[in-house]
Amino acid sequence: MLYATASIAVFPAVLYKLERWRKSCVHLAGMAYFFHFVSVVEMLVQGHSWVPVGVREAESLLGFVVASLFLLVWWLYDAISLGIFALPITFFLVFVPSLGLVRYTFPSEGVRTSWLVAHIAALFAAYAALGFSLLASILYLVQERRLKSKLKVQLASGTTAFDWLPPLDTLERIAHATLLFGFPCMTVGLVIGSVLVQETSLGAAYFQDPKVIASFLMWFVYVLLIFIRQAAGLRGRRAAYVSGAVFIVMLAVFAANAFSHVHRFGAQ
Repeated sequence: MLYATASIAVFPAVLYKLERWRKSCVHLAGMAYFFHFVSVVEMLVQGHSWVPVGVREAESLLGFVVASLFLLVWWLYDAISLGIFALPITFFLVFVPSLGLVRYTFPSEGVRTSWLVAHIAALFAAYAALGFSLLASILYLVQERRLKSKLKVQLASGTTAFDWLPPLDTLERIAHATLLFGFPCMTVGLVIGSVLVQETSLGAAYFQDPKVIASFLMWFVYVLLIFIRQAAGLRGRRAAYVSGAVFIVMLAVFAANAFSHVHRFGAQ
């Protein structure tokens, strides 16, 4: 929970340079790291080994290393920007082992179905938001070209062909707002999916599923797009091109579903 809260706090801290969120993020990450350190020590002592003996233990240690590097970079260079990637990745790596050393099972089929519906709904909302952001970006390009070329195709009503398009600033804000809306939806969808996959034969080794790999790649590119748009001031034509590239990655995630042997929409 501490890693999850720190992962949320890092975005306003980095994207909007809010000092209060920055301090909260560092404090939460520090507390999470301390309890994680205690957990790792207890895990190794109970296992009578200095190396991980299972996939879940390896994931927990990998998350610990990622958190260590992030805190080291922050301490040496006062750079919190890498936390946008490091903290959510650490959370995902630690979340699955926290479910237990044995395969996780839902208390009933109804509970599992509810989680499955939430998983699919969250991911579809993320995909729809990204698609809407791309559409707004494309309309931005059309409106920009129309204004620059001053092309006026007169209709019978005496209006121009693209008078129905909103202003450039409105289209830009729509593209950015839908992009921000889709990110938490995708994150929630991946978290729920990480729980659902524990009932499969893969268990903690869920990264062996090509669809899971593609989904996390999609999430990583999504974070990168938000970071670039906000930190580098990416707007207009360049933002539209980047949104198009992310949309292609999203299509690749759907294509990976055909090769997944673990879970597919509509599979029994």
